[in-house]
Amino acid sequence: MLVVLDVDSTLTQNEGIDLLAECVSPAVAERVAVITAHAMAGELDFAESLSQRVKELAGVTQHQLASASARVRLSVGAHTLVDSLHHAGHLVAAVSGGFHEMLDPLALDLGLDFHRANRFITKGSVLTGDVERPIVDAAAKEASLRGWAALNGIDMADTVAVGDGSNDIDMLRAAGIGIAYMAKPVLKEAADRVIDTPDLALVLDELGILRI
Repeated sequence: MLVVLDVDSTLTQNEGIDLLAECVSPAVAERVAVITAHAMAGELDFAESLSQRVKELAGVTQHQLASASARVRLSVGAHTLVDSLHHAGHLVAAVSGGFHEMLDPLALDLGLDFHRANRFITKGSVLTGDVERPIVDAAAKEASLRGWAALNGIDMADTVAVGDGSNDIDMLRAAGIGIAYMAKPVLKEAADRVIDTPDLALVLDELGILRI
């Protein structure tokens, strides 16, 4: 089985880009948080909303990026979920509309089998306010799920996708089991299962896998 997790507000308790915006100013943080909320609710095109938010980060330094990344917190139960899935012989991946700079340390810590995210464009040691294309949007998340499954000879019926926002809809619908975790209403409507308690290890209960 392959389990693919969204990152921001699923694998982690935070929206990474919102933490980074706080490094700029309270006003920027507020603007970015509002755009993030509307995007996750499905009220804005994700790729366009991401471009808008990243523009607000022009001039942020690598030091500030590292500082914001250090503030990201894994969701309760994240280690239990990943360790238990691995112990049972399954693969675990993460795909994010956020950024590699914030996901890479978490992937290493958790021992994820695969992960994918966006990348900031930098000049020298500062962010330019742009992001590398193509952007990891809803279609890219679904493609990642399908690609990792095919790479490992796993039937799509044996895949699980877990997420919280509108940009997770496509991969939840494509997966054998789609789980909405602490999710926006638009995603709950597309999910097979819904978890409304902030404990990622509850995914194991939904899958009938013992915790270690």
